[in-house]
Amino acid sequence: MSVPSELKYTKDHEWVKIEGDIATVGITDFAQGELGDIVYVEVETLDETLDKEEIFGTVEAVKTVSDLFLPLSGEIVEFNTLLEDEPEKVNTDPYGEGWMIKIKLSDPSEVDGLLSDADYKELIGA
Repeated sequence: MSVPSELKYTKDHEWVKIEGDIATVGITDFAQGELGDIVYVEVETLDETLDKEEIFGTVEAVKTVSDLFLPLSGEIVEFNTLLEDEPEKVNTDPYGEGWMIKIKLSDPSEVDGLLSDADYKELIGA
C-alpha cells in the first residue's frame, strides 16, 4: 500500500498536495482498497466555498456510497472531469490521474492540522 511522503493526509483517508494556495485532493490508496471498485464520483460543489470537513461530494463503489469531506477550507476551483468517464482511475492511480478536486485555500494555516505520511501510516496500521 502506497503512502507518498510528500503528501498530507486526513483521518477521513484523503490525501492533500499543497502547491502555493492550491490544494489537490483525492482519496488514499487505503481508502480505495477498502471501498472496492469505484463506479462513480460526484462533486456538485464546483465554484463553491466550503469550510473544512463539509461534504464536497460522494464516491460510489459497487457495495457502498461514501461522503467526501473537505480537508481544508476554500473554494473548489476544479473537478477532475476524467473521473466522469473513468471513475476507476481512483482505484488504479489514486495519487495521480485519480485526483478529485482542487481547492483555492482560504486559510492556509489549516494545513498544519493535517497528518504527515508517518502519522497516516500509524492511523491505518501500515
